[in-house]
Parts: sequence; structure tokens; C-alpha cells
Amino acid sequence: MSAGVLIRRPARGAGALRRRPVWRPSPYQVFGFLFWLVTTLAFWRVPLCCDAGVHAAVVERLRADLLHPRHPMADLPGAGSPYYSPYALAEGVFARLTGLTGWEVLRVAGPVNLVVLLTGLGRFVRALTPRPWAPVLALAAMTLLWGTERAWWSGYLGLMSMTGNLGYPSTFAIGLAFWAWALTAARARDERLVRYVGPDGLRGFTGYAGVGALYGAILLVHPISAVAAVTGGAAVALGRQREWRPAVAARWAVTATAALLVASAWPYFDVFALAGDGSVDGMHRRLYDDPAGHFWLALLGLPALWARARRSVRDPLVLMFALDCLVVAYGFVSGHYTYGRILGLTLVPPQFALAVELAAPRPWGVRRRALGAVAAAGACLGLLTVQAGAVVPRALDPVGFDQPPRWAPYDWAARHIGPGEVVITDGYFAVHAIAGYGPNLAAPPWPDAALDERARLRRTADVRAYLAPGSTRAGRAAIVRRYRVRWLLLTRWHPVPEEAVVVAWSRRTGEVLARVG
Repeated sequence: MSAGVLIRRPARGAGALRRRPVWRPSPYQVFGFLFWLVTTLAFWRVPLCCDAGVHAAVVERLRADLLHPRHPMADLPGAGSPYYSPYALAEGVFARLTGLTGWEVLRVAGPVNLVVLLTGLGRFVRALTPRPWAPVLALAAMTLLWGTERAWWSGYLGLMSMTGNLGYPSTFAIGLAFWAWALTAARARDERLVRYVGPDGLRGFTGYAGVGALYGAILLVHPISAVAAVTGGAAVALGRQREWRPAVAARWAVTATAALLVASAWPYFDVFALAGDGSVDGMHRRLYDDPAGHFWLALLGLPALWARARRSVRDPLVLMFALDCLVVAYGFVSGHYTYGRILGLTLVPPQFALAVELAAPRPWGVRRRALGAVAAAGACLGLLTVQAGAVVPRALDPVGFDQPPRWAPYDWAARHIGPGEVVITDGYFAVHAIAGYGPNLAAPPWPDAALDERARLRRTADVRAYLAPGSTRAGRAAIVRRYRVRWLLLTRWHPVPEEAVVVAWSRRTGEVLARVG
């Protein structure tokens, strides 16, 4: 977060030589801490759901074997899986040292990721402006100015979405991206590093390499967020670098080289091989559905962004917005819809431009007062239509705000299933969650570079054949042998096969756990 304020009070008498400056927290430190506290409590009160199962499964596999983890969700080797990033490895080490489960590690990761996000946001906004209230307004804009329809994706930083994805690698990567942009701005502004080659020049090369290493780490932690991180870094460098002498270009080349070296040196997977992998594009087509309903409130920052563009077309936020829009448009036109995952960060330039504009000291002109009134109304609208349910519990809710999803836990089933044993399930929630407790799935629900997509689709077809109403006992037995299936986790609508033995059932959902094989 931004630094506090040191206030020097006039000293009198003999104590004048001993009196020290009085430290007072900045507005962002106060409101940032309150936001961290409230959001952490909101994150902890809601059951983990959605993609949390695969991230918990990653921690479980690393806890079992740090050097050669198995596939996150299937009884297969895990070599080449992009889930095994430096971030996940750190979580696996933490789990081994503390004895925590994958789900518990995700709970701990949430507030830690939020610290990285908030401090990075503060540093980046302070790189844009010295106005003390700008980071506070940027935080409010980033979490409230989205749309009037719920946008729930990993990497989306609306207040509602945070209650689900705060413990994900994407949140950590975005926090690192804010830090990288702030450090890039600091490098670009330091004119001493480009005037001569000497001791300062040497330190300058080291600093540029450090920034590049940070970008390389972001690429490994969450590759798709790294696309926005790199475009944002390029925008900051182009916007803040006054001169482009050969020495300057050489230092930025050091940054790019360091990023590539860090990313290519990671032994668990080849991050550059993911560039041509279109296996996850289909599942991201929905990102382009109803963009107006999901994002229109962020467009309230366009007047502020336009004002910055009129002052300078090289403004970092203007360039960042233009580059991000090009990437999103490319994803739509080319059919590589995965690039739509950066839509959340595409909103940052207008949100932050609005915050910087409204942090200007008074008196305000008519246009700024009107912009402030519209922005305040938009924030209230976003809060009341989508975001309020994230922090207002149902018991204290007098209105009936939409609440975050509440998925039922599967610890009742996991206690009977041994680590690594294979499960077939017909439930949407179970197929996304059960691997996080240690079991494997016959057919993982998500594509993964560690498993050929054609093989995953064959597994999915076999599971459908097993669960089909017309399946025979012999056909089911063949699938059980093929994938070494030991358990069935079935919804209450699916009949239990005659050869299966019911072991447990959930009073809450009616699901049944049965043993086969």
C-alpha cells in the first residue's frame, strides 16, 4: 500500500533536538486495511466452489510428491501440466510443512493474495499520481464499477467475484502485475540510468533484469494474465520513457531477455507451448456473451481516459486500454476465446483513470463535479445490483441481495475414498470438487497439457457410456477395469448399478457414494 505520512511538528525547548517525526497512515493504508479485513472475512464465510477443486487438487498432488506430481485430476503422470507453477509449488511446500489440506491452503492463500493485490495496486497508482486519495478511489472503482449482471470468472476483481477467486493463482498474478507496472514506471522515469555507463548504469541493468524476472514469474503463475501484464508493461514503458537511445533499448532488452529466461527455465512445464493450444478456447466462448451487462459501469471512466488521451496519446493508461482491447478483439475474431480472460484487466485503465481524475484537489469544475456524481451513482448501482451480497450475510440482509454460490462440501465422501483412487460421478458439483480431496477422476472436466485432449474426450465418452441408462453390466465392468475405477459418486436422480455397494450418502444433497471393482 502507499506509504504513510510523516508529519514534522515544530519542537520547542530542550526536547527540540530529540523530537522525531510523527507517522500517520495514508488514506489508502486505512481503507486498504479495512477492505482487506472485510473481504477476507467474506471470503472465509463462503464455501469454496467452482475452480477451487482443481487448485486444491494441485496442492494435494504436490503435497504427495513435490518433484514428480501426478496429474491434478486423473490417475496419470502430471509432467507438462501448467498447474504446477512456482505459486503452486510454494503452496505444496507450505502444505507439507503445516500438514494442511489443499482446501485449507486455499483458505490461507486468499488473504495473502489480497495483500499482494492491494500493495501492488497502491504502488501502481502512486506511480501514476501523487494524489493521496487516488489509490482509495481506484480500489473502489476496481471492485464496484463492472456491470449490473454478475461477472464470475477467475481474474475478475469485482467484489462478488473476489469471494470465489481470492485464493486462485490469477489473483496473485494480477497483484504481481500491478507491482511490475509500478517498477516498470520507476525504471522508465529514472533518467540517471541512461545518461552514462558507470556504477549507476550497472545497477540499472540489474534493476531491469529484476523487473524482467518478475514478468517471467507472472507468465509461469498464470499465463493468460501475463498477456495483460506484458501489454500493460509495454504501455507503461512507452508512455513514461522520455528518450529512446540505444542504451535505453538495451536495458529494456535485458528486461525481455530476463523474462524469457525465467519462464523457459521452469522444469515442470513448457509455458511457450501453451501459445498454440486451443483446447480451452471453447469453454471461454461465454466470456464474450453480454459484455454490456457485465462491464458497462466501467465505461464511466472513458471520459477521464479520453481527457488523458487529449493531454498525451502516450499516456500509459490510454496505451494499456488500446492494447488490451486489441488482444480481446483478436480473441473474438480468431476464435481463441481464451484471450477474453483479460477482460477483467482491460477495465483497469478506465477505472483507474476515473480514480485519478476524481482524486484531484478541489475546487472542481462543472465537468468534474458531474463526472463525480455519475461515478458515485454507478458505484452505488453496481453495489446494490451485484456486489453487495459478497459482504452482507444473508442473516443481516434486509433487501435480499444476490449471494455468492454455496456449494456443498464432499468431505463426507472423501473420508471413505483413499488418496489417488478413481471415481466416476454424474454430478456437476462433484466432478469439479472431489479431486480436491485427493481422489482421481476417470475423466477430468478441464483440458490440461499433461493429458492429450483426444484422450480426455475418449475418457469423457466412456464415462457417459458407463452412466447411460442402457449400459450393460459387462460394458460397465470393462470401463471399471480400463480406468481402475473404485468408486461411484451419483446424484439422487441416477440409479445405483446392481454390482455397486452403497457406502455413504449425503443428507444435504441426496448424493450416494458406492464402491465398485
